[in-house]
Amino acid sequence: MSLAEGHGGGYNAGHVSPSACPACAAAPSAERLAELARPTHARLMLSLPGAHCAACMSTVENGLQALPGVQSARVNLTLRRVSVDADADVTAESLIPVLAGLGYEAHELDPGLLSATETDKQGRDLLMRLGVAGFAMMNVMLLSVAVWSGAGDATRDLFHWISAAIALPTVVFAGQPFFKSAWASLRVGRLGMDVPISLALVLASGISLFETMYSGHHAYFDAAVMLTFFLLAGRYLDHRTRAVARSAAEELAALEVPRATRVVDGVEAVVSISALAVGDIVRVRPGGRMPVDGVVIHGASEVDRSLLTGESLPAQAGPGTLVAAGEINLTGPLMVRVTAAGRDSSLHRMADLVAVAESAKTKYTSLAERAARAYSPLVHILSFGAFGYWMWATGGDLRFAVNISAAVLIITCPCALGLAVPAVVTAASGRLFRKGLLIKDGTALERLAEVDHVVFDKTGTLTLGTPKPMNLDDVPAEVLAVAVALAQGSSHPLAVALAGVDAEPVVIDAIHEVPGYGIEGRMAGRLVRLGRAEWVGAVPAAQTATYLSVNGQTHAILFADKLRPGAEAAVAAMRAAGLRLTLLSGDSDAPVAELAARLGIDDWHAGKLPVEKSNFVKGLQDKGAHVLMIGDGLNDTAALVQAHVSISPASALDAARTASDIVLLGQDMAPVADALRIAKQATRRIRENFGLSAAYNVVAVPLALVGLATPLLAAAAMSLSSITVSLNALRLK
Repeated sequence: MSLAEGHGGGYNAGHVSPSACPACAAAPSAERLAELARPTHARLMLSLPGAHCAACMSTVENGLQALPGVQSARVNLTLRRVSVDADADVTAESLIPVLAGLGYEAHELDPGLLSATETDKQGRDLLMRLGVAGFAMMNVMLLSVAVWSGAGDATRDLFHWISAAIALPTVVFAGQPFFKSAWASLRVGRLGMDVPISLALVLASGISLFETMYSGHHAYFDAAVMLTFFLLAGRYLDHRTRAVARSAAEELAALEVPRATRVVDGVEAVVSISALAVGDIVRVRPGGRMPVDGVVIHGASEVDRSLLTGESLPAQAGPGTLVAAGEINLTGPLMVRVTAAGRDSSLHRMADLVAVAESAKTKYTSLAERAARAYSPLVHILSFGAFGYWMWATGGDLRFAVNISAAVLIITCPCALGLAVPAVVTAASGRLFRKGLLIKDGTALERLAEVDHVVFDKTGTLTLGTPKPMNLDDVPAEVLAVAVALAQGSSHPLAVALAGVDAEPVVIDAIHEVPGYGIEGRMAGRLVRLGRAEWVGAVPAAQTATYLSVNGQTHAILFADKLRPGAEAAVAAMRAAGLRLTLLSGDSDAPVAELAARLGIDDWHAGKLPVEKSNFVKGLQDKGAHVLMIGDGLNDTAALVQAHVSISPASALDAARTASDIVLLGQDMAPVADALRIAKQATRRIRENFGLSAAYNVVAVPLALVGLATPLLAAAAMSLSSITVSLNALRLK
């Protein structure tokens, strides 16, 4: 197996053009006008799947800012990206090897294809409105206490008018999320949950203003503001549980290389991907990603296809080899004839596949939304029915009838229903977070509770994706010292694993890489080689291995991927729970079969391409299965989105993490089994909350209908039901 330099150079990574002198900048000569017209500033963005802590942030930022031409570097740990401001001559291709030297895998992203803003505007807006409602509620309640304490006549009216001055602007401002949603529902002829909520707010405020204008004894501004506060609290909890990252399709599209080096008559020029046509020739440097689909016409190298296929080891590439956009060229420069570029590339087609699956997934509605569809019409019927009856029964007493109608609407206001799901999801999310799982989607727990079939990826999911030497005790110490010395000159995955072995390397001269084959040098004047079996004259082993030729003898060093901690426990727990299990991998048959046997997974499939993985999951779901997909690579992204619910480890590629509903924060996989159990508990709590809400309505609604509950008492009862629902949700902790 060839040991190639994963991020080798062959070009000056830090070279930038010298800046112009002040005089020249002030009065450029005609000869320099074209040069000055060129962009002098570049904004680059790179994905950093391996960044996870403050130390990573400091290492990356300091390492990049030390480079000539780099003005600033800022790491976003949440999105696992680094944004670099630099001179125009600095390119992402020059920064990727530097980051690799710092120990971080990096991929260029196209900032133009990402969302314009990375801030949570909706969350901040809801929190701001919640704060305003809470402050106003405290002040209005103080004024209400004064009225309840016996203030009468002019004093009572004054306090009511002050309450109105505080409450009405608050309801108008803080209630905007409900009013906008209700109006949007009514415009399309639908009664959403926010329609009765908005009516309750408007009626409570309107009745209170009417009573204040006519010196009534009771005004319910406190009820209106209290309703607004509790409803906003539920809405903010719901938003926090639905803090989903950007579209996975958007992330995939941003992974496409935005530029390529086109070669025309031996002259190289950097052009945008959109400028390439079928038949063009592009040059791909070592360490660079393939910008297009194509066929190699010159050069020898190895390509890392793990992002697209999950294959753990690089594949040899030479004239006639087909390559795809997104693959990484490891060893030597390649000349590639374009067969597809831009929207026609395999990477872009995968992005389209993900987008289609995402749109299908959004058809899933939460239990609360389904309950609201039946609940909202009933609320309005009861309220308007009460209004009509009391208008008839009282001989047209509008004030009394409206008060009864408002009390019914407030007491049946679906605040508890709105809190039933987010309160439980928030409690469950907190519990799972402490176990190392981050819930990204508000309906993920409900969907997770329905799972009956689990599909695993192999490399990077059930395993850590880091090969480990297995037979070192069978290799003589002096031979191992030669292997370690050669391995230290390469960034190939097997070489990196071998270079970390505790052995004193010998001195080897003239070490150099042979693209696509391995690394060689001279020890005491004799040739030594480490690499592919056929290159060193060895017989290939049945499992992953690299081969050493020294002193006329060959030695095989075998490797196995290290199992992820907790993988055996998680698989055993899922099997005990009666779930069906499948191992689905892009890797070759031998390692997949070995891992499946080790974990006791009978159903396994090897050599699967991304589209095949997605189709496999879709096929299971078409047969009625509810699939949990657990994967980490770009090749898993479409399947992650296609699945009923999905989980990715924190070490996964950005696009895979974005596509998943849940992120495993640590290396230990055991919490995944806990998540399945907690999801079932959470769903039971949600249904219990619906039951509590229904029981409350059975008791409270008749009291409101017969006139025994004022709008204020209705608001207090509604608040009590919301608190009860929240306390029941906290039982999950």
